[in-house]
Amino acid sequence: MEYAILYLELNLFSLILIWIILHKTRGLSKMVAQRNFVMSIISEMVFFISDTWSQMVLNHVIPGDGRILVACKTVYFFATSSMCFFWFLYFELIRDTSFAKDMRRVRQSAILMWLMGILLLGNLFGKYLFYFGDDGTYHRGPLFILTYVLSYSYIALAWIRIILNIIRKDTKQDKKVLIRLLLFPVAPGVAGIIQFIYPRLPVACVAMSLATLMLYLIWVDELISLDPLTGLNNRKQLNLSFEQLKRGKGEQEKIYLLLVDANHFKHINDTYGHLQGDNALKLIAKALREGCKHSGRRAIIARYGGDEFVVLASSEGDATNEELKNNINARLSELVEEEKLPFDLTISIGIADLDDDDSLKDLIEKADAAMYDEKKKGS
Repeated sequence: MEYAILYLELNLFSLILIWIILHKTRGLSKMVAQRNFVMSIISEMVFFISDTWSQMVLNHVIPGDGRILVACKTVYFFATSSMCFFWFLYFELIRDTSFAKDMRRVRQSAILMWLMGILLLGNLFGKYLFYFGDDGTYHRGPLFILTYVLSYSYIALAWIRIILNIIRKDTKQDKKVLIRLLLFPVAPGVAGIIQFIYPRLPVACVAMSLATLMLYLIWVDELISLDPLTGLNNRKQLNLSFEQLKRGKGEQEKIYLLLVDANHFKHINDTYGHLQGDNALKLIAKALREGCKHSGRRAIIARYGGDEFVVLASSEGDATNEELKNNINARLSELVEEEKLPFDLTISIGIADLDDDDSLKDLIEKADAAMYDEKKKGS
């Protein structure tokens, strides 16, 4: 009885924790990535409830027979598989991978989850995964290992893909965030191995709930630091990044700032509406990301406000500055052509180099003056 009470307390703690996380996520974001995060939490709650229920029946805390136990375990294993699947999709979506954009591949990736469902249905008759004896004793079947392999393959695959993402030199992701994501499966994975070897140790639910809390905190951190429309850094994050970049500046390194402004943006909003205006800002943000990526240098990109954007980068000479500027303009022209916009969309870019005593405000003012000169040339 003491074991059952301990199991109940730990699982209730875990269930309440992730219910709070689920409640806090409501209304914060409608991004596809966050919908998958919510689905993983719901699967996790089903996992906790079915696990707790079966243990309470096994320890005679609540009434139940073999059919209840089989039903609980069946739901438990399918919830594990669906939880891991939605975690996998969440990791792909927040990293904005090409896989996540291909719906055919996303649907195909669900095959392991549906295979688990088919095996669990067959197990009701074949007892090859698990079964309960006449005395209520839980037994593992000859194919029990598949309940772990089919589920945790998603986590292993996500882990491998994040590692590859980290070691790629041209990755556009923040490597600190990627490393934090890489740490996520460690606790649930270790707990899963422990509970596989020692089934009576109630560690899986606690480890999963704490890992989910970590994911939630990463998400909240992203919401605080990102502009919701473009997904770029916001002004607060720009200030933090500038201070970090300035402190870490090497002796021969030159830091520069590009101030980017959409030309005739008020005309676009007034003539074509705010939805088209928002679309224009998103295209500019995309051009900045991809233009900076092709430059081969890591850049900090932020929406400064309205139709103004900032790019912070480093180089060893002015030629790189002009090259980056040309890359951004060229990519924007390509995107405008691809989108077949009903209006012209161009930008003006002012560039300023950082002097040792410059603040971010000083640097932006210098870039603003350079941008104003460019606008006059283009008008």
